[in-house]
Amino acid sequence: MNTLHPAVTPLPAARRSAAAVATHGDYALPVPADARRALARGWLWLALLALIGSGLFSVLLVLSRTPGLNQLFPVADFFRVALVVHVDLSVLVWFVALAGMLWSIHATPRLAGWGRAALALCGLGAALMSLAPFVGGGEAVMANYIPVLDGAPFLAGLLVFGAGSTLLVLRSLAAAPRIGATFDAAGALRFGLNASVVAAAVALLAFGWSYAVLPRGLAGRAYYEILFWGGGHALQFTWTLLMLVAWLWLAGACGARVPLSPRVALGLFALALAAVFVTPLAYLAHDVASVEHRNLHTWAMRLGGGPAILPVALALAFGLRGAPQPAPAHKPLRAALLASMTLFAAGGLIGVFIAGSNVRIPAHYHGCIVGVTLALMGMVYHLLPRLGYRAPEGRVATLQPMLYGAGQLMHILGLVWSGGYGVQRKVAGAEQVLRSGSEIAGMALMGLGGLVAIAGGLLFALVVLRAMRRAAP
Repeated sequence: MNTLHPAVTPLPAARRSAAAVATHGDYALPVPADARRALARGWLWLALLALIGSGLFSVLLVLSRTPGLNQLFPVADFFRVALVVHVDLSVLVWFVALAGMLWSIHATPRLAGWGRAALALCGLGAALMSLAPFVGGGEAVMANYIPVLDGAPFLAGLLVFGAGSTLLVLRSLAAAPRIGATFDAAGALRFGLNASVVAAAVALLAFGWSYAVLPRGLAGRAYYEILFWGGGHALQFTWTLLMLVAWLWLAGACGARVPLSPRVALGLFALALAAVFVTPLAYLAHDVASVEHRNLHTWAMRLGGGPAILPVALALAFGLRGAPQPAPAHKPLRAALLASMTLFAAGGLIGVFIAGSNVRIPAHYHGCIVGVTLALMGMVYHLLPRLGYRAPEGRVATLQPMLYGAGQLMHILGLVWSGGYGVQRKVAGAEQVLRSGSEIAGMALMGLGGLVAIAGGLLFALVVLRAMRRAAP
């Protein structure tokens, strides 16, 4: 006989399951089996090719800053050219391509032709930028966010890539699925992806706005620095939102029960997005070339993402701590998630102690950017079988994110060490002016870590290519 009070009659099994998901999100999204999957595969190929190209350039980039070895190269000139192409392939093209992969999976089937045209334009633009150093690419301009070779071949490639990225964002906005009033885990992830598209749209608006109001007398670095400053800051909100989506998705794939309800996760995504709307205010309130305009973007980026990132990271830490041992197929995902969280935390901590213009600045953004990169690498591993490929398994796939993360950690610690002695950023060889054994040791650690990270990045490409050679059974 049932002795329970009628007011506490047990819920049916299906409703109990839904209630549990609403309290402890099992964060995941389905992958469609229609044309959207083929488009996502195309973006994945572009991301992989960009990573391989970036790795090839980074070999010479790291060697050009490693004491002893740097004497073998025409260092200063080649360092700057390699740095431009390395940064643009590893940050701009890689991130846009993987955003395209996730947005294609997430979008409705509308305007598929726009998606294919965006992929074609981005691929052509990336190829032109990669070839520019070998066909008279122009002077290297080390502007923040998007460094350039100030010559027709590279700038043509950048414009074509920008046109493809604009078409990608417009299509993703138009084909974004409605979230509705449901607050399940999938709805929270969809909101996060929608928010990342909105942030990208604000970034494109900022790039166009800067171009329209730039003082016409500017040239060289001053011109490109102001042109890319506002939009570059806004793009960081896009990458941060994609990282948070990837963290929650990977945690769910690893079997972790994240103590973060979908309602709270959705609110944190909204909080991470909110600060991006400071971007148009900065243009309305201050002249684009003013210090106040520049500082307002910096302030918004520093304070905008932190209040959302920390609660998600703490919830993930608790969820992973209580998770069972992952199955062999899930070990690479867990390794990528832990490495991503570690590197992003290290980069954020370093940012607190930045003073002056030295190599602590690249240490900060290398940590944060690599944190995002590792999260997206984990998402590639997770999505490979859902895109029709083999799942990456085995020790090599698990070792790869740990190797890449460890190398990058050594790299940024070497930069922090050297930055404490005032070693300047964006210089190489004799221009570094390494005066003491400690400065040389710090930069040597940076070089060794960079080489280890390069090996980890190329290993990722090999693992993915091996999985992509054969279709899933």
